Amino acid sequence: MLEILTRLIEQSGVAATPQQTKMLLTLVEQLNKWNKAYNLTSVRDPRQMLSRHIVDSIVIKPYLQGERFIDVGTGPGLPGLPLAIIMPNCHFTLLDSLGKRIRFIRQFCHENQITNVTAVQSRVEDFEPEQKFDGVISRAFASLNDMLTWCHQLPTEQGRFYALKGQYPTAELAQLPTGFVVEQIEKLQVPEADGERHLVLIRAAN
Repeated sequence: MLEILTRLIEQSGVAATPQQTKMLLTLVEQLNKWNKAYNLTSVRDPRQMLSRHIVDSIVIKPYLQGERFIDVGTGPGLPGLPLAIIMPNCHFTLLDSLGKRIRFIRQFCHENQITNVTAVQSRVEDFEPEQKFDGVISRAFASLNDMLTWCHQLPTEQGRFYALKGQYPTAELAQLPTGFVVEQIEKLQVPEADGERHLVLIRAAN
């Protein structure tokens, strides 16, 4: 499994140290273990998790700007945990409304001494951060319209929204609320992933 994950990460073009790669594999092992009891993810096969959860999360690293990020609707910590592991100098707040997911994240970070993650159980529209974020990340969380409506209070003035999508979100882009502009849309290359992957970068209009 470690060899497979190492190869997939190399193919994705994202840099990760051997130690970070081992930690990412530990995440898959723990997620698989907890999944049997708590149903954290619909992906049951650890081998599939390597591409669909780990590499699918870290491919956005080259586009992230800043040091403080929030992953809204993080589920069991995706993409926030893999990103925190390979970006140790940045801080990630992982937010989800379900307690079992937040418990998993806290337990994993405690056991593996990951100190750049804060796990928060809350609905995103109810969350008021003490300090705003350089980036607001979402993966399979909501439509672009809902994401911007619910999360508008989270980024700094220069902060960006990073929405991970499957197919090119033509319909969602047409319904973007006023006050926001699309900065760029990148087609992501995720080795062994099914279907397309896109990253939509959005910021508030000045």
